[in-house]
Amino acid sequence: QVQLVESGGGLVQAGGSLRLSCAASGNIFSINNMGWYRQAPGKQRELVGTITSGGSTNYGDSVKGRFTISRDNAENTVYLQMSSLKPEDTDVYYCNADVRIRAVDLREYNYWGQGAQVTVSS
Repeated sequence: QVQLVESGGGLVQAGGSLRLSCAASGNIFSINNMGWYRQAPGKQRELVGTITSGGSTNYGDSVKGRFTISRDNAENTVYLQMSSLKPEDTDVYYCNADVRIRAVDLREYNYWGQGAQVTVSS
């Protein structure tokens, strides 16, 4: 089994910064894409951004220029640096990863973290 554990959420004032981390552990051979999504109560889950194992990134329109995704492949960890935060960034942020669990198995399995609350006050 594979676990994704997020950390670093909390309360921050508008205009401030916050950094989320997500560490993957368990039965891991390799991880392809990792990413962050966010969801508010009653709304659909929204893409924040993704990063490939090679470091290519893709961001949702609402966070471009303010948020930065990075990863440490050796530690199976992905980060989300959030800057110029706005009250509308208040959400639960979820980590996501596409994982190969065995060298002989080419399939990728998708996993989610439990979520980290980010609250931005005005």
